[in-house]
Amino acid sequence: MRSSRTCPLWIRHCLENLWLALLLLPWHASAVPSYARQTGQPCTACHVGGFGPQLTAFGRQFKLLGYTLQAANGADVPLSAMLVESFTHTSKAQAEVPAKGFSRNDNLELQQVSAFLAGRLTEHLGVFAQATYSENGGLLGWDNIDLRYARTFTGPHHGGIWGISLNNNPTVTDVFNTAPAWQYPYMAADLAPGAPAQPVLFGALGRQVVGLNGYVQIDGALYAEAGVYRSLSPSFLRRVNADYGGRLGGITPYGRLAYTWNLPAGSFTLGGFALDVKRGLTTTNAAGETVALAGPQDRFHDLGIDASYQRIGGDHMLTANVLYVRERQRLDATFAADGAEHLHGTLSTWQANASYWYRQTWGATLAWFAADGSRDGLLYAPSGRPDTRGASLELDWNPFGRADSWLQPWVNLRLGAQYTQYMRFAGRVHNIDGAGRSARDNDSLFVFVWLAI
Repeated sequence: MRSSRTCPLWIRHCLENLWLALLLLPWHASAVPSYARQTGQPCTACHVGGFGPQLTAFGRQFKLLGYTLQAANGADVPLSAMLVESFTHTSKAQAEVPAKGFSRNDNLELQQVSAFLAGRLTEHLGVFAQATYSENGGLLGWDNIDLRYARTFTGPHHGGIWGISLNNNPTVTDVFNTAPAWQYPYMAADLAPGAPAQPVLFGALGRQVVGLNGYVQIDGALYAEAGVYRSLSPSFLRRVNADYGGRLGGITPYGRLAYTWNLPAGSFTLGGFALDVKRGLTTTNAAGETVALAGPQDRFHDLGIDASYQRIGGDHMLTANVLYVRERQRLDATFAADGAEHLHGTLSTWQANASYWYRQTWGATLAWFAADGSRDGLLYAPSGRPDTRGASLELDWNPFGRADSWLQPWVNLRLGAQYTQYMRFAGRVHNIDGAGRSARDNDSLFVFVWLAI
């Protein structure tokens, strides 16, 4: 049983029923306008390259204002949908199939079909609510949720925006594309090998928690956000087909601070993140369900710094993003369960990318990533280290999204090809699994069609 300190029963039931209602709303809403129809602006007004999720300055303000800005003839309850079809090839066939129903290599996949309730609900209340089906797993479940109340304020010397967000994923509230929830790659292969270890900030709590965040932006420059997260029950997460990774201990605090310098042709932002997590392990009950395991909890302290630059205007656009996160670990639960050799450890991750867009249509992105951590033969078996280095190149074509595009604002499309190369994978350059497999064998080609309506 949960301790009475975790959350009063009636509050938890109310929150879980609210989340379930948000999951179901997209399928029953009758209106179908997108954000572009609501605002009367083309997709290029809010998004770099004419397609999400990378935001322009206008797009950031639209989100901070709670998705409520609308044109005189804008619709109040927009509904939209998204489909992603992809092909994934790895340099060498994987030792095992990456998921049930797929091959060891050269996989075609209906990677994602999503429905969104996304836009203005009242004058100061807006929502971004996503439900997603994936062929990998074959389940329909809830995805990112961000319900916002926002208002503007003015004072004798300063003005700005303040708001409150009810959400299910730390960093989903963020408006900069350095945040793990929205960082590059904006679409990635889920059937190719990925980084063997990342800090908790990189999505480990996504869709498994409920959080309440308050934020303020002052003079369009200083941005501050603070929030707290609690676990959702395993039974509720099964209802919405979300993973359960363990019960959080007490309140999980999250903080974000950023400052933006607005330049004549763009902007530069410098900021930081903080997340403090206590989390227990899981076990499987007699019914085969994942449930919380009683006992000690692991502790993770994540601190990150980030920077982003945008040069926007005319036919040429340039963006760059950098994020560094260092995690300090105290693994009381994992160590006691013989899952780690050491009680204490660290894990660090670098992410950097730069994009160029021509006429909001043709784009190229070059990215670099790296992970380093403490040596631990059990936690990072078989190599004993999480160290990984790699780079990727992505080429994109967005034929729609501009003001003069075909069927604007009803249809948008991105065709992309992404190649990822590893210089080091899980601590080894050559033999990483005892079978002669090298880091380069995990290199992958990912080709996708991303349609939004």
